[in-house]
Amino acid sequence: MTHLLQPTRRRFMGTGAAMLGAASFGGVVRADAHASVNFQLSWLHSVQFGGSYIAANKGYWSDLGLDVSLSQGGPNAPVEPPVVSGTALAGISAADYTAAAVAQGAPFKIIAVAMQKNPFAITSLAENPVNTPADLVGKKIGMSVSNTPVLQALCTLNGVDIDSIEIVPTQYDPSPLVTGQVDCLLSWETDLPVAMTIQGVDNTTMLMADHGYAVHSQTYIATTDSIAKRRADLVALLKGEVKGWNDYLADTDAAAALTVEMFPDAGLDLETQKLQAARQVPLMFSDLTEAQGFGWFTEETVAANIETLALLGTEVSPDLWDRSLLEEVHGAG
Repeated sequence: MTHLLQPTRRRFMGTGAAMLGAASFGGVVRADAHASVNFQLSWLHSVQFGGSYIAANKGYWSDLGLDVSLSQGGPNAPVEPPVVSGTALAGISAADYTAAAVAQGAPFKIIAVAMQKNPFAITSLAENPVNTPADLVGKKIGMSVSNTPVLQALCTLNGVDIDSIEIVPTQYDPSPLVTGQVDCLLSWETDLPVAMTIQGVDNTTMLMADHGYAVHSQTYIATTDSIAKRRADLVALLKGEVKGWNDYLADTDAAAALTVEMFPDAGLDLETQKLQAARQVPLMFSDLTEAQGFGWFTEETVAANIETLALLGTEVSPDLWDRSLLEEVHGAG
């Protein structure tokens, strides 16, 4: 299955990035020959991809011999088609999307993992918090019915009867929660809660990843053909990403400011971008990345993903993940 939450979640945020259409941000072009790389992002431009913007802005990719274009995604710009066709060398996706594509015959590999923790969260008002899966019992949750398997997986992992929770079909908007129509919302950690906080609504989130829901998100994908034929370019792309995201970690406010500066027509609010940037940090950086480097994954994290994906109805094998390029990037192999 594929989740329908991601294509709808940003409409509430009012970023206005749709004004950019299918525009790309071109990397710095130098006089000497550089390999052209199109890097397909998974959504509209925002600080969600701040590390990539830093890599472009600081010339990290140019220094590595690449001329990188960052193509924004969106509801009408899915990631997988340009990557599988070769129009894009690599893209940002998620393990569930990639697994579904591979099940249909697409030759993808996950070569790095940006979000160590899945961003799905249960958002509630601070005065009536949902802090654990058990707290969902007897509650009304606002969500797209299409995401019922996500809730079911969380319940299965934590011994909660999904029938004890009332699912209320809602749009991806905080209004039903704020007005008391529901007790909580299924959301991303970095958007609806951020918007509510900016608007002065005191809220809390329960990150599903902290309760067993393991699905790698903001993953880097490439085809087996590209890995075989353009391996050096992929390694250079990842090296630039690592540099950019390490800079992001060092100063998330600067990453937010750069994002707003680079995309002035996207309607991005600086304070919202700053808060989103900060809230992404614990999703993307961990003891594992501190020890091994940005984007890392292990046999154990892959096994946890396989277990959760099975609950979502998708059977995958460990060879969906290929860590060999990351090992070159981080000098671990």
